[in-house]
Amino acid sequence: MKLGYLEFVEVLSKQLLNALNLQEQQIFFKKKAIDNKDRLFVETFENLSGKQLCGIDVKDLYERFMEGSSMESIFYSVQEEIEKLKTVGMLEGKMTPDSYQKIKKYLFVKPLNKKNHSLEMEDAVHEDVGDIACVLYMMRSNTNEYFTGIKIKNKHLEQWEMTKEAVMEEAFKNTYQMAPPLLYTNHGNEWGEPFMENGASCLSKSDRVRGIQLSTNAEEYGAVSVFYPGVLQRLAQLMASDLYIVFTSRNEGVIYSVNESNLENIKAELNEMVIEYGNGMVYEDDLLSEELYYYSRIEDKISVYMEKVKVSFTTVNLAEEH
Repeated sequence: MKLGYLEFVEVLSKQLLNALNLQEQQIFFKKKAIDNKDRLFVETFENLSGKQLCGIDVKDLYERFMEGSSMESIFYSVQEEIEKLKTVGMLEGKMTPDSYQKIKKYLFVKPLNKKNHSLEMEDAVHEDVGDIACVLYMMRSNTNEYFTGIKIKNKHLEQWEMTKEAVMEEAFKNTYQMAPPLLYTNHGNEWGEPFMENGASCLSKSDRVRGIQLSTNAEEYGAVSVFYPGVLQRLAQLMASDLYIVFTSRNEGVIYSVNESNLENIKAELNEMVIEYGNGMVYEDDLLSEELYYYSRIEDKISVYMEKVKVSFTTVNLAEEH
C-alpha cells in the first residue's frame, strides 16, 4: 500500500491515537515546527512542569516507508519510543512497586570513571569496583545501538521497595541483551567473535599472552561487558587461568592470561596509557580506569590488582633479651 505524505501522517496519527488511548487534542501535526522540520506531536505525560510532548520527525519516517519499511514496523518503533518517554515522566512523580514492573525492562548500566564523574554520581545508584562506577540508568533512546538515558536515584529504590542488588542484577541482564559481549583477538579482522557458547578455538597462545579486547556489539561504553555476569568466568575457563584486565578506554577492556602473559609488560602499557591521557593525547572523557585489575577464578571476583608484599621476619631469642 502506497500512501502520499499527508495520508501517511494521518494513518500514523490514527494508529497512535488508538494504541495509546489518547484524546484527539493530545496528538497533532505541525509543518516546520522545530529545526524547520515537520513534526507529529504526541502528549506523553504531564508533571509539575506542565505537559510533556514527543516531537516525531515524520518526514524521516515517510522516507523509511518509501524505501520499503512496513507501516506496521514504523508504527511499533514510534510507539516503543513514546512508551519509553512515558517511563521517563514516571520518574519525576511518586513511584510504587508497580512502577518498577513497568520500568525495569528499560534499565541499563554504564561504566564511568569515579573521579571524572563524581558530581554526576551524587545520589545516583551505582556499584563501585576500584576507580570505576557501574551506574544505573533508564533508557531514553536507543539509536544505532547507542543508548542514552537518565540516572536512577536512591530515592527511586526506596519508592520501588527494591534492593540495589536486585535492581542492578536486572539492569546488567538487560544491558547484556541490548549489547552482547564480543571479542577481538590478535588473529581476527573484525568485531564479532562470540565466545560465551563457543569452544576455545578462538583463543590462541598469542591471544593469551598479548591480550584480547572485550567489548560489545555497540562498542560505545563496551567496557561494561567486563562486568556482565559470567563473562570473566567464561574467559578464565577458555584461558585456563586467572586474568589481568586493563581498561584501555570506556569502550573496551583488554584481558590477559595470568599464567602466560608478562606482568611487567602489562604494567608498562598501562603506565603509558595513563601518561597519554594525562598529556591530553587521548580524549580525557574516554578514560575509564588507571588501575590494573585481577580476576580470581576461585573467588569469581574482580578487584584492583595488589602487589604481593614481601615480609621479612627477624627471630628474637627472648631468653637472651631478658
